[in-house]
Parts: sequence; structure tokens; C-alpha cells
Amino acid sequence: FQITTLGNLTPSSTVFFCCDMQERFRPAIKYFGDIISVGQRLLQGARLLGIPVIVTEQYPKGLGSTVQEIDLTGAKLVLPKTKFSMVLPEVETALAEIPGVRSVVLFGVETHVCIQQTALELIGRGLEVHIVADATSSRSMMDRMFALERLARTGIIVTTSEAILLQLVADKEHPKFKEIQNLIKASAPESGLLSKV
Repeated sequence: FQITTLGNLTPSSTVFFCCDMQERFRPAIKYFGDIISVGQRLLQGARLLGIPVIVTEQYPKGLGSTVQEIDLTGAKLVLPKTKFSMVLPEVETALAEIPGVRSVVLFGVETHVCIQQTALELIGRGLEVHIVADATSSRSMMDRMFALERLARTGIIVTTSEAILLQLVADKEHPKFKEIQNLIKASAPESGLLSKV
């Protein structure tokens, strides 16, 4: 019998993974502009709440570095990779150094390749994985949608940026609530999630 993962996030046990948000993907990935703006919100939220951020770049020599709009100030790690999954030895080491890490909030591109493979590896290691649906995309909407469906069926939590940020503050009396509220004053773009595919 399967126990439902509740997925309650707390800043002290959470780490953010930002996957391959690179320049070369800009023209190819559907809704990439939206994904970038939601990714920025998430990283600002992580900085406000003191949540470690791990960033990868897929073969940056060929695909360029992370897009300029994404501010990587304070990221714990920014690593080049050739493997599709973000779970590199250096990432495993970094995770082991974060005491009590339980949840990974994962976003970036592409949903059906690097995001999917990262999520499956993380859940295989006993971590709880939250995929930010409005901050991940693919070149093809078909690939994106089937990946999100498959991941949801494996017990990975498919959610939205606003749900994540508000769950992390949890209380309007939280000292950072006002600043987080400012990040989400304007609703996040739909990133193509509600259009007929």
C-alpha cells in the first residue's frame, strides 16, 4: 500500500535545483521567456529564505551559459555537465553537506530529459521531489506533458511556483512574508500549461 507523500516544504530541509537554463535553448524551448521569469522568482525566494541553490549547465561550451536574466548570486554550486541528470558526484557531495535536506525543488529544461532523469534519480535516493510546472518546459509540448504525467505517477509532486513560495513561508507572520508576497503580487505566467496542447 502506498503512503501519499504530503510534500510539506520547510526552508531548512529544502534545496533548489536550477537545470540548464541556457542561452542556446532560448529559441527552441516553448514558453522559455515565461520559464525564465518564473525561475527568477524562485531564485529570489531562495535567497530571501536562505535556501541553497544548485545550478547545472549542459555542455556550456556548446550551449552557452545560464541566461543573463537569471541571477545566480549566492548559488551554492554552478556546474557544467554532459550527463542529462543533475545528480553528479559534486551534487551528491553538496547534498550530503546540507544537514537534514529532505526536499528538492526542481525546475529548468527540458522537462522530459534532464528534469525527468534528475527527478527519478533523486526520488530513487529517498528525497522528496517537487517539480515546478510553470518553470519547466521542453521543445515539444507533447514531451513536456507526458513527462509531467509520468513524474506525478511516480510520487513526485508537480506543483507551481506560487504554491512553493507560500508553502515555504507558511505564515503571514513569517519575517519574509511581505518580501515573498511582493514576488508573487503579479500572478506567474501560465507558461502554456492551460492552453490546449
